[in-house]
Amino acid sequence: MTVVMGIVNVTPDSFSDGGRFFAQDAAIAHGLALRAAGADILDIGGESTRPGAERVAPSVEQERVLPVIRALAAEGAAVSIDTMNAATAAAAVAAGATIVNDVSGGLADPGMLAAVAGTGAEFVVGHWRGPSSDMYARAEYGDVIREVVTELSGRLEAAAVAGIAPSRVILDPGIGFGKRGDQNWSVLRGLPRILGIGPRVLVGTSRKRFLAETLLPTVPGAQRGTQPPTLDDVSEERRDLATAVTSALAAREGVWGVRVHDVGATRDALRIAQAWEGDRRWTATPSR
Repeated sequence: MTVVMGIVNVTPDSFSDGGRFFAQDAAIAHGLALRAAGADILDIGGESTRPGAERVAPSVEQERVLPVIRALAAEGAAVSIDTMNAATAAAAVAAGATIVNDVSGGLADPGMLAAVAGTGAEFVVGHWRGPSSDMYARAEYGDVIREVVTELSGRLEAAAVAGIAPSRVILDPGIGFGKRGDQNWSVLRGLPRILGIGPRVLVGTSRKRFLAETLLPTVPGAQRGTQPPTLDDVSEERRDLATAVTSALAAREGVWGVRVHDVGATRDALRIAQAWEGDRRWTATPSR
């Protein structure tokens, strides 16, 4: 069965649930609720990577996430740290995280690869072309899937040189990061080529802008009236349903894991898809 990674944003400004779980007690409770709903891994983040977001100091990030990681790890949860900072990655692993999820693939902090190599943790290498503050400025591609494959392969090689074996690496094609609407769909259609690189693959479509863009024409009032709907009018529930569908389709392609906000909806979609397929394609092994 495909691994489900539940998102716990300990931030005041994440694009979807920013502020909702900013208090440590709320973040811990949310993590436990996601685990009860079927999350195999809890991905804890203390810095927003939404479009336009500014960086925060590693000390601030660590103040937010380390108590949450310790508490959830003490409850027996498998924990991932969502960070672009080497110091935070090392501190999080010391606190109980077993996976470092870096959306920049080690490009944002030159010390990240060495830090992860020294921890023994698994490493999610995201496809990234620049900071969230201007991520769409680099969304120029001739052949988006070819370029994503090439750039991810380069990061895989860099990780190996730093001492991170490919068996410890999980590739993330970076849906929404430096990619506009149709480019994201092209990457999802090209998942077999990303899987062909070799390591496990993690896909995160959860509640992202391109899903809302696709659903926007079906929002009531989209075809009439003087005040056309905006992306904000695409409800969280509709985004979660779209996330569950795309996650099930990604799982059908053979990805190792999916990263989502609504674990229950995605777990249900995976279960139904598995029943439809009759266990033919569902061979991913949970993270150790």
